[in-house]
Amino acid sequence: MKACLRLNYGPPETFQVADISKPAPKPDEVLVRVMATTVNRTDIGVSTGKPYAIRAFTGLFSPKIPVTGTDFAGVIEELGAEVTDFHVGDRVWGFDDNGAGTHAEYVTFPISKAMLKIPEGVDFDFMVACAEGTHYAVNFINKVNLTPDMQVLVIGGTGAIGSAAIQILKAMQVQVTAVCFEADLEIVKALGPDRVIALEREAFTRDLGAYDFVFDSVGKSRFSICKPVLKEKGVYISSELGPNWENLAFALKGRFAKGKRVIFPIPSDIPASMKTVTKLVEWGKFKPLMDSRKFTPIQIKEAFSYVASGKKTGNVVLHWH
Repeated sequence: MKACLRLNYGPPETFQVADISKPAPKPDEVLVRVMATTVNRTDIGVSTGKPYAIRAFTGLFSPKIPVTGTDFAGVIEELGAEVTDFHVGDRVWGFDDNGAGTHAEYVTFPISKAMLKIPEGVDFDFMVACAEGTHYAVNFINKVNLTPDMQVLVIGGTGAIGSAAIQILKAMQVQVTAVCFEADLEIVKALGPDRVIALEREAFTRDLGAYDFVFDSVGKSRFSICKPVLKEKGVYISSELGPNWENLAFALKGRFAKGKRVIFPIPSDIPASMKTVTKLVEWGKFKPLMDSRKFTPIQIKEAFSYVASGKKTGNVVLHWH
């Protein structure tokens, strides 16, 4: 079978699409024929080993799993001897933010990890685009006690995380203001926020004391910039560590603060995130934002480079069959 390999951490130029042996499932695993995956920000981190803290989970000096990829949507072709809750032919999707070797025609995946059946009527592209970005959006949002009357600012409305956060927050009936580039204004409006700020036209920093929660989903801002727009007990969360890991330091200090503060969330419980978004999909309240560009395995290097450039919109899908 074909798979995207990298034996050492490095840029996309060092990757190769090679023929390797089709894996066989262990007793607690299923063999999945991969129909679609994404190339996402987590893939960039797992593949490059940066920030270096990620290597504590993915391999200190070299990747534990040589095949790239963290998510998948596909069809079960074979069951391990101990598997009883899934059947051959089931359409499933899954995600492992430490790397799962899913950029391949087939993958074996433990049933103890985050894998669910795909709802009826939902295609593979749609469902795999509900994995990575949505997991982080759920895990950042759930660190703040939100009520329907609260005001939330989402910076980075066209990213996989930001576009998911807008929809999840609106499903919670929170008042959402989204920030994006002017060229993406209509795309972000279609996600359903109450207000959209185009960066080139208007500075969100003018909204002094307006927000209960500022969520920088792309890690392009800083607490010092966003602090003035927070209410007295407002919360700032970023998807990145910030310069010199300042968000982690602010979060530690903020544990004892009574006013405006930073929370540094540790994303966890992927199965719960997936169940949350599955319900929203079934209720018609969530639709993942997908980039217009789609890639094939032979274009894996281009897909990684495109995602790393920061120019993508939503989720970048890659087809294996």
